[in-house]
Amino acid sequence: MSHKLIGAMAKKGQKRKAHPDDIATNRQASFRYELSDRLECGVALQGTEVKSMRTNGVQLKDGYVTIHDGELWLHNVHIPPYQPASRANHEPERDRKLLANRREIDRLVGRVKERGYTLVPTRVYWRGPNAKVEIALGRGRDRFDKREAIKGREQKREMDRAVREAYR
Repeated sequence: MSHKLIGAMAKKGQKRKAHPDDIATNRQASFRYELSDRLECGVALQGTEVKSMRTNGVQLKDGYVTIHDGELWLHNVHIPPYQPASRANHEPERDRKLLANRREIDRLVGRVKERGYTLVPTRVYWRGPNAKVEIALGRGRDRFDKREAIKGREQKREMDRAVREAYR
């Protein structure tokens, strides 16, 4: 095993992140959906949610975004309760409003009305002091497409391995 590979691996007990400012990434989304357009949105949060995000992180796995009355809403995203604020804590899976430009929302409305498209949160991260959510427009994959994606990934991995072995 090379030293570069060991350095790239996550420490025991920590999740692998795509970027150092990431709070959470939804790696399952790229497997379940064929992702196309991406959009950065702000999130309307309560005080204990921000503190909890800084310490405990977020779970995006089953999250999705809906458009209701011209506003974006984030559903099924779990932000664990903040332990020191036992009495005045937030509800872990409440619906959260996403903040985006009216033009961007209108563009998404048109795309979501097309058959088979949905909005999926792909990552939550810090941009300065503000928490941001990256959402992507996705079309659900069939089982066949998922198998094709796995097959392609394995073939690419084997080719990379063969190239590495050839240069040794």
